[in-house]
Amino acid sequence: MVECEVAGEKLVLLPEKVAYWPARRALFVADFHLGKAASFRSAGIPLPAGTTSDNVKRLDRAIAATRAKEVVFLGDFLHSAAGRTPATFATFSRWREARSAVSLTLVRGNHDKKAGDPPPSWDMRCIDAGEAFGAFVLNHEPGPSRRGGYALSGHIHPAVRLTSGEESLRLPCFWFAARYGVLPAFGAFTGSAEIRPRRGDQVFVIAEEEVLKVA
Repeated sequence: MVECEVAGEKLVLLPEKVAYWPARRALFVADFHLGKAASFRSAGIPLPAGTTSDNVKRLDRAIAATRAKEVVFLGDFLHSAAGRTPATFATFSRWREARSAVSLTLVRGNHDKKAGDPPPSWDMRCIDAGEAFGAFVLNHEPGPSRRGGYALSGHIHPAVRLTSGEESLRLPCFWFAARYGVLPAFGAFTGSAEIRPRRGDQVFVIAEEEVLKVA
Protein backbone atom coordinates (compact mmCIF):
# COMPACT_ATOMS: atom_id res chain seq x y z
CA MET A 1 0.00 0.00 0.00
CA VAL A 2 1.06 3.59 -0.65
CA GLU A 3 -0.39 6.66 1.01
CA CYS A 4 -0.92 9.94 -0.83
CA GLU A 5 -2.75 13.21 -0.27
CA VAL A 6 -5.53 14.16 -2.65
CA ALA A 7 -7.77 17.20 -2.14
CA GLY A 8 -6.45 17.51 1.39
CA GLU A 9 -7.48 13.92 2.20
CA LYS A 10 -5.38 10.81 2.74
CA LEU A 11 -5.91 8.02 0.24
CA VAL A 12 -4.30 4.60 0.42
CA LEU A 13 -3.54 2.98 -2.94
CA LEU A 14 -3.53 -0.80 -3.15
CA PRO A 15 -1.99 -3.12 -5.77
CA GLU A 16 -5.48 -4.59 -6.21
CA LYS A 17 -6.09 -1.40 -8.25
CA VAL A 18 -8.34 0.26 -5.70
CA ALA A 19 -8.07 3.37 -3.54
CA TYR A 20 -9.09 3.44 0.12
CA TRP A 21 -10.29 6.56 1.95
CA PRO A 22 -9.71 5.95 5.68
CA ALA A 23 -11.79 8.95 6.80
CA ARG A 24 -14.93 7.28 5.45
CA ARG A 25 -13.68 3.67 5.45
CA ALA A 26 -14.62 3.68 1.76
CA LEU A 27 -13.03 1.77 -1.08
CA PHE A 28 -13.09 3.25 -4.59
CA VAL A 29 -13.16 0.82 -7.52
CA ALA A 30 -13.28 1.80 -11.21
CA ASP A 31 -14.35 -0.27 -14.21
CA PHE A 32 -15.11 -3.63 -12.63
CA HIS A 33 -16.67 -4.82 -15.92
CA LEU A 34 -18.50 -7.77 -14.41
CA GLY A 35 -19.34 -10.33 -17.09
CA LYS A 36 -16.93 -9.02 -19.72
CA ALA A 37 -15.33 -12.40 -20.43
CA ALA A 38 -18.77 -14.05 -20.60
CA SER A 39 -19.92 -11.33 -22.97
CA PHE A 40 -16.95 -11.95 -25.26
CA ARG A 41 -17.50 -15.70 -25.20
CA SER A 42 -21.15 -15.21 -26.19
CA ALA A 43 -19.84 -13.34 -29.24
CA GLY A 44 -17.56 -16.24 -30.18
CA ILE A 45 -14.35 -14.71 -28.84
CA PRO A 46 -12.52 -17.33 -26.73
CA LEU A 47 -11.61 -15.99 -23.30
CA PRO A 48 -10.89 -18.15 -20.24
CA ALA A 49 -13.53 -18.75 -17.60
CA GLY A 50 -12.95 -17.83 -13.96
CA THR A 51 -12.30 -14.11 -14.33
CA THR A 52 -15.35 -13.21 -12.21
CA SER A 53 -14.13 -15.42 -9.38
CA ASP A 54 -10.64 -13.91 -9.62
CA ASN A 55 -12.00 -10.35 -9.58
CA VAL A 56 -14.26 -11.05 -6.61
CA LYS A 57 -11.37 -12.59 -4.68
CA ARG A 58 -9.21 -9.54 -5.41
CA LEU A 59 -11.97 -7.21 -4.23
CA ASP A 60 -12.36 -9.29 -1.09
CA ARG A 61 -8.62 -9.05 -0.40
CA ALA A 62 -8.81 -5.27 -0.58
CA ILE A 63 -11.76 -5.13 1.79
CA ALA A 64 -10.06 -7.48 4.24
CA ALA A 65 -6.81 -5.49 4.12
CA THR A 66 -8.49 -2.14 4.74
CA ARG A 67 -11.58 -3.19 6.73
CA ALA A 68 -13.62 -0.98 4.45
CA LYS A 69 -17.29 -0.53 5.31
CA GLU A 70 -18.31 0.78 1.91
CA VAL A 71 -17.37 0.15 -1.72
CA VAL A 72 -17.99 2.82 -4.36
CA PHE A 73 -17.87 1.60 -7.95
CA LEU A 74 -16.94 4.52 -10.20
CA GLY A 75 -18.87 3.33 -13.23
CA ASP A 76 -18.90 0.36 -15.61
CA PHE A 77 -19.62 -2.20 -12.92
CA LEU A 78 -21.48 -4.35 -15.46
CA HIS A 79 -19.98 -4.80 -18.91
CA SER A 80 -23.01 -5.57 -21.06
CA ALA A 81 -26.44 -7.20 -21.16
CA ALA A 82 -24.83 -10.28 -22.73
CA GLY A 83 -22.60 -10.63 -19.69
CA ARG A 84 -25.55 -11.03 -17.32
CA THR A 85 -25.16 -14.82 -17.32
CA PRO A 86 -26.45 -17.09 -14.53
CA ALA A 87 -22.93 -18.28 -13.67
CA THR A 88 -21.52 -14.75 -13.47
CA PHE A 89 -24.39 -13.48 -11.35
CA ALA A 90 -24.29 -16.53 -9.08
CA THR A 91 -20.60 -15.92 -8.32
CA PHE A 92 -21.16 -12.31 -7.37
CA SER A 93 -24.34 -13.16 -5.44
CA ARG A 94 -22.41 -15.59 -3.25
CA TRP A 95 -19.82 -12.90 -2.55
CA ARG A 96 -22.54 -10.37 -1.77
CA GLU A 97 -24.19 -12.69 0.72
CA ALA A 98 -20.85 -13.17 2.48
CA ARG A 99 -20.22 -9.39 2.53
CA SER A 100 -23.77 -8.23 3.25
CA ALA A 101 -22.55 -5.75 5.89
CA VAL A 102 -20.57 -3.77 3.29
CA SER A 103 -22.48 -0.90 1.66
CA LEU A 104 -22.25 -0.78 -2.14
CA THR A 105 -22.73 2.29 -4.34
CA LEU A 106 -22.59 2.34 -8.12
CA VAL A 107 -22.05 5.48 -10.18
CA ARG A 108 -23.64 4.53 -13.48
CA GLY A 109 -21.12 4.55 -16.33
CA ASN A 110 -21.61 4.26 -20.07
CA HIS A 111 -21.61 0.44 -19.91
CA ASP A 112 -24.04 0.34 -16.98
CA LYS A 113 -26.56 2.46 -18.85
CA LYS A 114 -26.69 -0.22 -21.57
CA ALA A 115 -26.34 -3.26 -19.33
CA GLY A 116 -28.90 -2.14 -16.75
CA ASP A 117 -28.71 -1.88 -12.97
CA PRO A 118 -27.60 -4.83 -10.83
CA PRO A 119 -30.28 -7.10 -9.29
CA PRO A 120 -32.11 -5.58 -6.28
CA SER A 121 -30.96 -8.55 -4.16
CA TRP A 122 -27.42 -7.16 -4.29
CA ASP A 123 -28.58 -4.10 -2.34
CA MET A 124 -26.47 -1.71 -4.39
CA ARG A 125 -27.35 1.98 -4.39
CA CYS A 126 -27.24 3.19 -8.02
CA ILE A 127 -26.68 6.88 -8.72
CA ASP A 128 -25.84 9.12 -11.65
CA ALA A 129 -22.48 10.87 -11.88
CA GLY A 130 -21.93 14.13 -10.04
CA GLU A 131 -23.00 13.25 -6.49
CA ALA A 132 -20.92 14.74 -3.68
CA PHE A 133 -19.22 12.31 -1.34
CA GLY A 134 -17.50 14.29 1.38
CA ALA A 135 -14.46 16.01 -0.13
CA PHE A 136 -14.97 14.18 -3.42
CA VAL A 137 -17.40 14.13 -6.34
CA LEU A 138 -18.27 10.72 -7.75
CA ASN A 139 -17.91 10.54 -11.53
CA HIS A 140 -17.21 7.99 -14.20
CA GLU A 141 -15.69 10.02 -17.02
CA PRO A 142 -12.57 12.05 -16.13
CA GLY A 143 -12.65 15.81 -15.84
CA PRO A 144 -13.25 18.59 -13.33
CA SER A 145 -16.62 18.66 -11.61
CA ARG A 146 -18.92 21.50 -12.63
CA ARG A 147 -20.23 21.61 -9.08
CA GLY A 148 -16.84 22.04 -7.45
CA GLY A 149 -15.04 19.47 -5.37
CA TYR A 150 -12.41 16.98 -6.42
CA ALA A 151 -13.79 14.46 -8.93
CA LEU A 152 -12.87 10.77 -8.82
CA SER A 153 -13.41 8.71 -11.97
CA GLY A 154 -12.31 5.83 -14.16
CA HIS A 155 -13.45 5.12 -17.74
CA ILE A 156 -10.18 5.53 -19.66
CA HIS A 157 -8.20 2.73 -17.94
CA PRO A 158 -5.08 4.91 -17.46
CA ALA A 159 -1.55 3.63 -18.02
CA VAL A 160 1.91 5.14 -18.41
CA ARG A 161 4.91 3.96 -20.36
CA LEU A 162 8.21 3.82 -18.47
CA THR A 163 11.36 3.79 -20.55
CA SER A 164 15.05 3.34 -19.84
CA GLY A 165 17.37 3.14 -22.80
CA GLU A 166 15.93 0.57 -25.18
CA GLU A 167 13.69 -0.94 -22.50
CA SER A 168 10.03 0.05 -22.30
CA LEU A 169 7.20 -1.05 -20.04
CA ARG A 170 3.55 0.00 -20.02
CA LEU A 171 1.83 -0.20 -16.62
CA PRO A 172 -1.65 0.64 -15.29
CA CYS A 173 -1.70 3.61 -12.97
CA PHE A 174 -3.51 5.92 -10.60
CA TRP A 175 -3.50 9.48 -11.93
CA PHE A 176 -4.30 12.47 -9.73
CA ALA A 177 -4.43 15.80 -11.56
CA ALA A 178 -5.16 19.18 -9.97
CA ARG A 179 -8.96 18.89 -10.02
CA TYR A 180 -9.72 15.26 -10.73
CA GLY A 181 -8.31 11.78 -10.31
CA VAL A 182 -8.55 8.66 -12.46
CA LEU A 183 -8.29 5.14 -11.10
CA PRO A 184 -6.96 2.14 -13.03
CA ALA A 185 -9.42 -0.38 -14.43
CA PHE A 186 -10.13 -3.13 -11.92
CA GLY A 187 -11.52 -5.76 -14.29
CA ALA A 188 -9.63 -8.23 -16.45
CA PHE A 189 -9.27 -7.84 -20.24
CA THR A 190 -9.97 -4.10 -20.06
CA GLY A 191 -7.04 -2.72 -22.04
CA SER A 192 -5.59 0.69 -21.21
CA ALA A 193 -4.92 4.18 -22.57
CA GLU A 194 -1.62 5.98 -22.12
CA ILE A 195 -2.02 9.29 -20.30
CA ARG A 196 -0.03 12.52 -20.54
CA PRO A 197 0.35 13.87 -17.01
CA ARG A 198 1.16 17.52 -16.44
CA ARG A 199 3.80 18.87 -14.09
CA GLY A 200 2.49 18.63 -10.55
CA ASP A 201 0.23 15.63 -11.21
CA GLN A 202 0.68 12.55 -9.04
CA VAL A 203 1.08 9.22 -10.84
CA PHE A 204 1.39 5.81 -9.20
CA VAL A 205 1.95 2.64 -11.22
CA ILE A 206 0.94 -0.89 -10.29
CA ALA A 207 3.85 -3.25 -10.82
CA GLU A 208 2.70 -6.76 -9.93
CA GLU A 209 2.12 -6.60 -6.14
CA GLU A 210 3.49 -3.10 -5.59
CA VAL A 211 2.28 0.47 -6.02
CA LEU A 212 5.10 2.84 -6.94
CA LYS A 213 5.14 6.62 -7.38
CA VAL A 214 6.76 7.83 -10.61
CA ALA A 215 7.97 11.26 -11.63
